[in-house]
Amino acid sequence: GRQWTTWRMGMRAPLTRREAHLAMLAGTCCVLPDRAEAGRSAIPRGAELGRRGMRPSAIIRGCWQLSGGHGGERSSDRTRGLEAVSDLKDFAKNGIDTFDTGPEACGYGPSEEIIGQYMGERKEDVQVYTKMCCVGREMYDMNRDWVKRDVIRHRNRLKVDKLDLVQLYWNDYEAKDYVSTVLYLMDEREKGKVGEVGVTNFDVPRLEKMVDAGAEIVSNQIQYSLLDRRPELRMNEFCRTTGMKLLPYGVVAGGFLSDRYLRMSANRVKLDTNSKRKYASVLNQVGSYDWLQELLYALREVGDKYDQSIANVASRWVLQKDTVGAIIVGARNPRHIDDHQKVFNFELQEDDLNYIQEILDKGKLPKGDCYAWERGLGPF
Repeated sequence: GRQWTTWRMGMRAPLTRREAHLAMLAGTCCVLPDRAEAGRSAIPRGAELGRRGMRPSAIIRGCWQLSGGHGGERSSDRTRGLEAVSDLKDFAKNGIDTFDTGPEACGYGPSEEIIGQYMGERKEDVQVYTKMCCVGREMYDMNRDWVKRDVIRHRNRLKVDKLDLVQLYWNDYEAKDYVSTVLYLMDEREKGKVGEVGVTNFDVPRLEKMVDAGAEIVSNQIQYSLLDRRPELRMNEFCRTTGMKLLPYGVVAGGFLSDRYLRMSANRVKLDTNSKRKYASVLNQVGSYDWLQELLYALREVGDKYDQSIANVASRWVLQKDTVGAIIVGARNPRHIDDHQKVFNFELQEDDLNYIQEILDKGKLPKGDCYAWERGLGPF
């Protein structure tokens, strides 16, 4: 069989499984374009989440980058303080008006406080999706009051009366109270404190238990990209059956699926942010750096056909999945907003998808359910 090489670049190695697990706590519509004129177009709405009319922007601004571990190059770093607050306004004014965040327990640092500062002075109509992260003793002694207090904490941090979407993360499946916890969240929804209830990084067996108990879960935020096709094993079919939508993160793999890395030698790659280290670990599971280069060449060729960036081709590939409600794209600054808007000027045709698939087939095929590898519960 083929020998798979380990990717070692620069002075930092990719994350270990344990490090990747901690990093990936922070995440996670088939949106087809109208035939648009050349240049950028408006960001459309994504698919409806649930039955109450909530529709995010088709591209959601991921705010893990505001956690403090994503500074990278200082010249382009706008992840802190007033610069980060100002950038939220720029995203919203340009149609990316849905933000995804979470608490420190899921690795988001001060992200909620930064968004809360913006929310206190905003004029734009925006949606904010956050997470209830159960990672400690509360998992083994969960009760309705804990959920109520946590919802209040998020509302206070974000400076809102009602949370648009709360996504449950549960660290230990051996603690079975994730079922009652999601039902407690539904109670908060009925009280008007929460708009909709979702989850993040759950696999199919656990989702089935929650749905069978009567939980109305509108979304599952998971990793889904050209590098991570685990949702295609079981998750997509489950979503088609239940109507649940996916909110994928990692669609451009921390920037590795972009023109910046085309023809870049491995020893020039700097793993200088949490995001890059995380997705280097993902790449190690599916292919070598040489294989990534072959994939990037193919994406560049497809992009040339439509005058699109590699990142946009990679994003389009995910957006066209019928189970996807919207994609989450992390950002350290607003410099790519114009390019994001161009995603909706084209759609991949069957010959494009087949060509990309030829390259994907040369990599390792996924074997495990979503987020099982990160939990140490199975293969990637």
